[in-house]
Amino acid sequence: MDCIFCKIIKGDIPSAKVYEDELVYAFRDINPQAPTHILVIPKEHLPSVDAVNAENSGLVAHIFEVIPQIAKAENLTNGYRVVSNCGDDARQSVKHLHFHILGGKILSESM
Repeated sequence: MDCIFCKIIKGDIPSAKVYEDELVYAFRDINPQAPTHILVIPKEHLPSVDAVNAENSGLVAHIFEVIPQIAKAENLTNGYRVVSNCGDDARQSVKHLHFHILGGKILSESM
């Protein structure tokens, strides 16, 4: 598989890890859109939100349990945004399910 996020999880490509457990890996975005910009990805390759189903939705639930822990560790006490792009029209650049945590400043109301 030629997935950059799978290669990051395996350690083939370096990343600035901020969190890891048996199911999830989180690291700093190399092109940050906010002072804090972290990507949270499942270790299991899922191409996008469209691939979430009854069999793997527990993994997504776990990601959403981890996100507040990461936000707290990053001192995002005044709030943060969680975004997942799905498909070409949404500009999903890597076809591996991922969630952006954006914070560290007052974010624009528009996306």
